[in-house]
Amino acid sequence: MNQNLPPLIQALLQAPRYPGAVQQVELLQTHISWVLLAGDYAYKIKKPVKLHFLDFSTLARRRTCCEDELRLNRRFAPDIYLEVLAITGSPQQPQLGGAGAPIEYAVKMRRFAQDARLDHVCQRGKLGSAHLSDLADTLAAFHAAAAVAPDSSRFGTLDEIAAEARDNFTDLLALLPAACWQARLAALRSWTEAGLTRLAPLMAQRKQAGCVRECHGDLHLANLVLIDQRVRLFDCIEFNDDLRWLDVANEIAFTYVDLLAHGCPGLANWFVNEVLSRSGDYQAAGVLRFYAVYRAMVRAKVAAIREEQRRVEASEVPAYLSLAEVLVAVPPARLVITHGLSGCGKTRASDQWLQDDHQPPCLRLRSDIERKRLFGLSLTGRSQSMPDAGIYAPEARAQTYARLRDLAGLLLQAGWSVMVDASFLKRRDRDDFRALANQAGVPFAILAPLATPAQLRERILARNALGRDASEATLEVLARQMQVIEPLAPDECRDVLPPTELAPNGSG
Repeated sequence: MNQNLPPLIQALLQAPRYPGAVQQVELLQTHISWVLLAGDYAYKIKKPVKLHFLDFSTLARRRTCCEDELRLNRRFAPDIYLEVLAITGSPQQPQLGGAGAPIEYAVKMRRFAQDARLDHVCQRGKLGSAHLSDLADTLAAFHAAAAVAPDSSRFGTLDEIAAEARDNFTDLLALLPAACWQARLAALRSWTEAGLTRLAPLMAQRKQAGCVRECHGDLHLANLVLIDQRVRLFDCIEFNDDLRWLDVANEIAFTYVDLLAHGCPGLANWFVNEVLSRSGDYQAAGVLRFYAVYRAMVRAKVAAIREEQRRVEASEVPAYLSLAEVLVAVPPARLVITHGLSGCGKTRASDQWLQDDHQPPCLRLRSDIERKRLFGLSLTGRSQSMPDAGIYAPEARAQTYARLRDLAGLLLQAGWSVMVDASFLKRRDRDDFRALANQAGVPFAILAPLATPAQLRERILARNALGRDASEATLEVLARQMQVIEPLAPDECRDVLPPTELAPNGSG
């Protein structure tokens, strides 16, 4: 038994203290809590500490924070967060939920396998795009339902954002006095200050639009877990309102940065695309890089503090500073469009493109999704439109391509490469996007997968049988497309990207 532990925790390491057939008690420990794993349950006890960002110094404060933790985490994990238990008796002879005056409080949770946490799944090389698509579903729905910060609140104001960002540099400059660190930190601080000035109007606009919400606040991979093959959120921030009431883009940036830190740039890119495609909040792209650098600096600061406490060399700090520097050094953007009949593999090819670790960050716009959004349909809803009618009528098609062009321009202006996944059957539409690329001063390219007529029909039928895609293409739609398609002209073929190897079930 670790004699450095307080008597209460030493006593709670004894299996007979717990109900049920508990054979062994395991202890997990952070700088602010103890978590005791006993049988089917976990019991989280807050340490009696007071730091600049939290106050657990009194029993009353710990009880309040336990109740807040239960309430906030039950927003997305009511089956994991069960109750707040009073611990009675004495530190040497504690009772969970016993009679008498409480001496401590614990949050009782349903236990899950630690190796199912996404950081461990990722380390084993088992984290895939399907997991992050599932997370995007959950996160987009959670953010849509989360409470909106009142206009009069301090949350999401420029002053609040600037104070949090500047605190990182103040702390790191004190923790890392060597000249080599100071120069790198000064450059990153200068970039951050310039970003605050440049993005101030957009940040204010996003707060006014309701994008600052009561979020999770600590959404890195270690706070995500696979349960029954679904990605679940847990362990949100309950102890500091300022770290929980955020622009949703700030929350997305944390997971994005953690995927990058785990060496998964393709999955990081995929995750951002999946979240934004579900929310439609493409304006978030304008602040996402700023928040990603902020999150990398937070992780650098936490690593520096932890390593100073342990009196070891700062092994993680260089990695996070390097990651921040990579994020600051924005790669040249480009605009890519797809071309081809329904079922030729456009979406499959762009899926692979987005997940290619060697590609710079890229955001995709899908005509099938933006058309549904434009006309007030859910992403998988069915309009029952006939070819050349309803949401596929010529005027609706023109509106859809105009929306795609506007969004692509917004993303290019924010410094992102853009992939527009649409049929682009007409030369005038392709020329319109080529002109947009020229206007933005970025290279233009075309991704044009090919498939046989038999493959086209087979893929459309298979996709419609599953019923999970935004596309409403049918064999009738395919027949009409074959009649009206304007193939790429010789001058356009110079911009076609090399063919991509596609799986047999490619769609698009």
